[in-house]
Amino acid sequence: MRISRSLAAALAVCAIGTAHAQTVPPGPAVNVTMVTQLSPTIPQYTKVDIPMLREGIPEKSGGRIKVTLASWPERALTGPELLRVIRSGQIDIGAPALPTVAGDVPMLEMSDLAGLNPSHAQSRKVIDAVLPEVNKELERFGVRIIATFPYPAQVFYCREPVKSLADLKGRRIRTAGGSTNDFVQSFGAQPTAIGFPEVYGALERGIVDCAITGTATGNGARWYEVTKHMYALPVSWGNSAYVANLAWWNKLDPAVRDFLQATFKQVEDQQWALGLEATEDGIACNAGQKEGCKIGHVVENKPMTITRPTDADMETLRASLRTAVLPAWVKRCGERCGEAYNRLVAPITGVRYEAR
Repeated sequence: MRISRSLAAALAVCAIGTAHAQTVPPGPAVNVTMVTQLSPTIPQYTKVDIPMLREGIPEKSGGRIKVTLASWPERALTGPELLRVIRSGQIDIGAPALPTVAGDVPMLEMSDLAGLNPSHAQSRKVIDAVLPEVNKELERFGVRIIATFPYPAQVFYCREPVKSLADLKGRRIRTAGGSTNDFVQSFGAQPTAIGFPEVYGALERGIVDCAITGTATGNGARWYEVTKHMYALPVSWGNSAYVANLAWWNKLDPAVRDFLQATFKQVEDQQWALGLEATEDGIACNAGQKEGCKIGHVVENKPMTITRPTDADMETLRASLRTAVLPAWVKRCGERCGEAYNRLVAPITGVRYEAR
């Protein structure tokens, strides 16, 4: 895969920053087990996690910190169980998609509710605002977020043509769960829970008609082989996080912990830059547009048909946040979550939760 000039420049700056960042003094070896990313072929893994975590941490720490890195499917994980695996200490750091694990901690959805963030920039502003509150919740669960990241805009990959949300009524749509389920149900479709590694096969066999994921994420997972149509309505941004086992994290040598935190801050910045750039890149790649495909795989044989969202559907998405998504989320999470949303998120988004 190729990489764009702007992304390459960001990586270069990041590498320079790492060289002058927190250093690790001599001491006992530290072995860190990480499971990140829902596929080993997506750019979040190949362009960021592998060079910066698996390779960069041992190099920059002078060999003191050793990293064992794998993606979800390489460890036979599908996503929803990741928080429990991290909490149990089976892995030290994992990277779940927050909606996927929100069944355990519903507050995790607060930064990326369906229809909440029309832009990548707002999505990051919101997650930065809610992170302290979310970590208070997670620490009671025995874990904490040490960095956040998004995937590209979450859109519809479908087997059959789709020109508007009305065309999706009655279709079975794979979602990551949570508020996306509420949105899908609000326009008459049927949400279906399937772990990301199994979605390709489900689309291929017609178990589901459509599936929601990032524009470039689906490209990296080769969904263009089993779907032909993309409806590029940005339902959400797939906000995710690097989550550490709290007991393990707190027991680290402070110098090692500071080094890892500084490294993950750089990883976070790089992943957010990638998430933005990969959104349009993924659309171009799936559409077979070579000139716009710099990160992913350009689909030259039977490219996908891309349909941009109608203004009416953008308004429907926003309206569903007020009428369906927010009320359903607060029902799952509790009124304290509605209060936290109004205190932390509503001033940014302009959309308040109103108790019904």
